[in-house]
Amino acid sequence: MDIDFRELVEKYTSMVYSVALRMLGNTQDAEDATQETFLSAFKSLKSFRGQSSLSTWLYRIAVNACLMKLRKEKSAHYLVDTGYEDMDIPDREPGPERAAINNELREHIQEGLSRLPPDMRAAVILRDVQGLSGEEAAEALGVQLATQKTRLHRGRVLLRKHLETYLRKASDTQADDTSGNPERGSRIK
Repeated sequence: MDIDFRELVEKYTSMVYSVALRMLGNTQDAEDATQETFLSAFKSLKSFRGQSSLSTWLYRIAVNACLMKLRKEKSAHYLVDTGYEDMDIPDREPGPERAAINNELREHIQEGLSRLPPDMRAAVILRDVQGLSGEEAAEALGVQLATQKTRLHRGRVLLRKHLETYLRKASDTQADDTSGNPERGSRIK
């Protein structure tokens, strides 16, 4: 298989960086992991047999680079309590308030992702953030589909639990804001 490495880098840099940023949580580490990913890919390019797509192959290299970085961290604190409480995500009116709330929610999601154990974090990011199919994510992680599904489920449960307090607070705040206006309050269930 004849691959132009320069084109490969140009085409997939943003994808690799996006995975790395979500896995590692900061730009410097994400840039380092992206560079390590392409360095590893360059060294291994001749051995790429085309049994998977180039993007899946790069996802796997990127996730491995991130996992290696995470293993080097000594003071990692991961979420481990797995409660199965259901929660409702409040419906918000569009506008600047919603943009601010969405930005705050995005920060809470990123914080929750960064606190997931690395194997669950990778499963959630590849499936829910990057949009890979279950099979593609499993292949990129080098695990069986059942293992990917288990990690994804557990990661989602932990992330949901992490976000529960924030969403409950946001819902309570919104209910307080709409209590004086019965028309607005009636739209929010």
